[in-house]
Amino acid sequence: MQMLAPAGPLKMRDLERLTGVNRESIRIYLRQGLLPEPRRPKANVAEYSEAHVRGVLAIRALQQQQRLSLPQIKRAMAGDFGGVAGDAGAFPRLDALVAARLGVDDALVPLEALLARNAEAAADARALARIGAVRLRRRAGAVHLSPTDAQIVGLWGDMRAAGFTEAVGFTPAITRFYVEEAEALAEREVSEFLGVIGDHVAAEQAAAMAQSAVNLMLPFLGLLRTKAVLDAFARHGARHSPGRQRKPKAPSQNKKIEEDYP
Repeated sequence: MQMLAPAGPLKMRDLERLTGVNRESIRIYLRQGLLPEPRRPKANVAEYSEAHVRGVLAIRALQQQQRLSLPQIKRAMAGDFGGVAGDAGAFPRLDALVAARLGVDDALVPLEALLARNAEAAADARALARIGAVRLRRRAGAVHLSPTDAQIVGLWGDMRAAGFTEAVGFTPAITRFYVEEAEALAEREVSEFLGVIGDHVAAEQAAAMAQSAVNLMLPFLGLLRTKAVLDAFARHGARHSPGRQRKPKAPSQNKKIEEDYP
């Protein structure tokens, strides 16, 4: 459990104590540009903050739980998510890390950073925003997304590369049911979790348990879904007629694309 930070600026020894990470590793994180530079009121004096604590903890979690190297983490912070495409549990940590690095509450990735992975990223991002799958924000005249939302757009680019294109009837809007099911599942998960935890543990421990549960249950849910989809294909395959085309459902009213203007 994370210890409480002392009031005022932190010294390196405080950062080590609060994170359990030694100063040599922390200095490597700083040299790699993964953490904000400390305040230096005078020569040979460095002052750290709660943002450094959050950043160090996020880096350590990405290394230990998602098995990411420092170069992979650095690339992902810049919007290149190729090295973490298979592990959705990494993205909340990346959100926190980018926010700590920039010293802001909202960790944002420019949409243009996704073009190398998905040439249709701009159109896909807006289509996904209309169904509530991602949230678009405007900063300094350019569209940005959180690292998690940027990965969603990148994954749709991977779907395009696998052949799921408009030419064969697939558009980002087809994922609307995923958004609706995910929202309903999240509400039930939180309700069940809070109902079981109740007053048995302190709020800080409950938060740590919830984060662990998110990381552990993602692969569990993925395996259950894989089994269910394969079973469904087996059931439907016997009845499927290759020449028969299913007419897609008319989409419900589009959700408004949210764009924040500072």
